[in-house]
Amino acid sequence: MSDFGANLPIIPSYVTVHLGVPSDMEAQNVQVSFIDYLKNVASSEIYPTWPENALIANILAQISLVLNRIYLEWYPSQGYDFDITNSTQYDQAFVYGRNIFENISQIVDKIFNQYLVKGDAVEPFFAQFCNGTTSTCDGMSQWGTVALAEQGYTPIEILRYYYGDDIRIVNDAPIDEVLESYPGIPLKLGSIGNAVKTLQVRLNAIRKNYPAIPKISQVNGVFDAETEDAVLVFQEAFDLPQTGEVDKSTWYKVVYVYNAVLRLGELTSLGIFYKDVERITPIQLVEGDWGTAVTVVQYYLDVLGYFNQNIPLIKIDGYFGSDTLAAVKAFQRSYNLPIDGMIDRADWVVLFTLYQDLIHNLPQGYSGEKAEAYPGYAITLEAEGEAVEKLQKYLQLIAANREDLPQIEATGVFDQQTLNLVNALRREWGIDEVDYVGNLTWFKIGQLYDSYVEAMENGN
Repeated sequence: MSDFGANLPIIPSYVTVHLGVPSDMEAQNVQVSFIDYLKNVASSEIYPTWPENALIANILAQISLVLNRIYLEWYPSQGYDFDITNSTQYDQAFVYGRNIFENISQIVDKIFNQYLVKGDAVEPFFAQFCNGTTSTCDGMSQWGTVALAEQGYTPIEILRYYYGDDIRIVNDAPIDEVLESYPGIPLKLGSIGNAVKTLQVRLNAIRKNYPAIPKISQVNGVFDAETEDAVLVFQEAFDLPQTGEVDKSTWYKVVYVYNAVLRLGELTSLGIFYKDVERITPIQLVEGDWGTAVTVVQYYLDVLGYFNQNIPLIKIDGYFGSDTLAAVKAFQRSYNLPIDGMIDRADWVVLFTLYQDLIHNLPQGYSGEKAEAYPGYAITLEAEGEAVEKLQKYLQLIAANREDLPQIEATGVFDQQTLNLVNALRREWGIDEVDYVGNLTWFKIGQLYDSYVEAMENGN
């Protein structure tokens, strides 16, 4: 499970600029602050004597262009280790070490966290431009903006003149560290979370150009058999090892092809929309949060704490209270993570990896008659194996103690009858009915099973 995938654009703290064309491997990479990068580009591309409205329009286009490259992971998805080049053939001018014009610096300081979008799309618009004299293009003419500003056009009117009436300015974008979109651990059958949903959205978009890729009917963040089939066909189509798992190389090939299919780095972008990036679980958890994601973290911490005495055992109630905060800090302290008391992407990857390693190395029969730990992956319809058989045995004992629940066979296949029984219990617990068993449902079933085992041991 991973809770990290694509999200809304943010303003990065730094930009890594390649001082040459992309293919020039000898060219230097330099890292500069985002604001300094913009001041350099604006001072390199436009003249400080131009009307202020023309300057603002040009700088907004420059901001949007670099954010488009960063948001799409345009160059990293092609295997490069930089965000953007200084080649005007590919991107926009950047002259390392140059002097900055004061009036341009002041404008950048005011608008650096604004960018352009087109219509209802969420990605920063690829605001292509050229100088309009020695070179022309389908985008904005830099010298043309001067004439429009002198006619009284406002910055947004100038931008709409070139890019269309549906161009909008996003104001006050958040500023944060930009992390790579790859979730940090391979996605495979049974994985759950935002990264899986992002993968499903992208594969379904790609199949419009590559119809051999089967459609994923439920874009729900669960890596099921349909998702695995789509991954396998994608890997075959793009000469990747056919594992059915999404490692870093497959993830970024999907990113690259998705960008190309939707023309996201072009004026004619088909757009990414909010439904495509809407998260199914929060990006981070802090004290005071509540819900399923908190319950999952509590469950993993509780299992980890059973074997690591430095992590206190906690009540699994779905509320991030003081006890959970103490356990989170103890976990972070034990594994050399920043002790900030919140669960972010780095914490989640470490927590889940430790849990996976733990359950895969537990001795046979370690839990005695009690339910075993969640296997670390979602059990989807038609899944087979030992984990399914164990789940069915837990359900058999529960149903044997309840006249209102049907009995099932422990076949080792997660069929519709097993799902029906699981959903009957979910209705009692107020848990959403879905076609798989994840962390929370496994925990609740195990908890109920254990109560019946304990009752039998006590002769009740």
